[in-house]
Amino acid sequence: MTGTTPATRPANPRFSSGPCAKIPNFSLDMLADAPLGRSHRAAVGKSKLAEAIDLTAEILGLPEGYRVGIVPGSDTGAVEMAMWSLLGARPVEMLAWESFGEGWVTDAVKQLKLDAVVRKAPYGEIVNFAEVDFDKDVVFTWNGTTSGVRLPNGNAIPADRAGLTICDATSAAFAMDLPWDKLDVVTFSWQKVLGGEGAHGVIVLSPRAVARLETYTPTWPMPKIFRMTKGGKLIDGIFKGETINTPSMLAVEDYLVSLKWAKSIGGLKAMIARADANAAVVAKFVNDHAWIENLAVDPATASTTSVCLKFVDARITDGAAFAKAVAKRLEKEGVALDIGAYRDAPAGLRIWCGSTVETADVAALMPWLDWAFNAEIAAL
Repeated sequence: MTGTTPATRPANPRFSSGPCAKIPNFSLDMLADAPLGRSHRAAVGKSKLAEAIDLTAEILGLPEGYRVGIVPGSDTGAVEMAMWSLLGARPVEMLAWESFGEGWVTDAVKQLKLDAVVRKAPYGEIVNFAEVDFDKDVVFTWNGTTSGVRLPNGNAIPADRAGLTICDATSAAFAMDLPWDKLDVVTFSWQKVLGGEGAHGVIVLSPRAVARLETYTPTWPMPKIFRMTKGGKLIDGIFKGETINTPSMLAVEDYLVSLKWAKSIGGLKAMIARADANAAVVAKFVNDHAWIENLAVDPATASTTSVCLKFVDARITDGAAFAKAVAKRLEKEGVALDIGAYRDAPAGLRIWCGSTVETADVAALMPWLDWAFNAEIAAL
């Protein structure tokens, strides 16, 4: 290592894990058709929202009978809407292996006062799904955005389960092959894999989840913003574009642009392939350099979107300070923005490799990681 800066720079240095990089070649001109200054309840607003719902279902390949709704509060709002509306009818198991999953545990146990079985795994690992009782309602994240680990598949979830599966898939939807027949509620935010703007969430309900909503009334007060039923029936309009509160039509237009781009490149299969290719570039770099490792202990569970890395060089005595210095150096050079590990996660780097990121940019970043690491080692 000579200390010479790499010759090639990423064309787009945005590797944030949310909000994430916009689609390739994005321009504000793409949003010109947004019905700004118009009511979302007018025909034009309803049609845009309905189009977004229909395209979401089409690209994700949702089974017949699954419902898609656009809801307030990003993925957080969607998850809490699901928990407040559905939990309490059966015993519950809460699964957590990163900070957001920990948050759902807190909500279930401390806010809803549920006597839930809680299963946790440390950062870099996931819980043993073979031990989970799916006759209970089970809440979990598919991909740990802050820990860089994911379920490799849904094989451990039985098709004949009695309970509901409530899955926070915010950094998995559109980049991973989700087994919809194993999932009853799926939530995500379009600010992740599709590079959309913040504030809006999406909730997907299976027929089993709809049946629960229509036959069960929670014992706790239900905020208006969480209500999906009225008079014991699903509020059907929510799943046709009649949102609970006022959405940003500019953000909806941005989502539509991203959905249409996803469809144009080949849909879900192409989106998954792009994320896989990006993550493979990082995996090769890690394999070739002894001073860095993937936070995921088992490669089969390593995320292909929020790739989390840790420094393992014995010369590093303060891991947090070293990681921050590397991230700061890369940002100062303008080659990587927002790649520090999440505040609650182990010290290291987090590189977003989702489907809107170009593989050439990930490849261009890798020599800069080597350069920044050696520069900080030399400064110790």
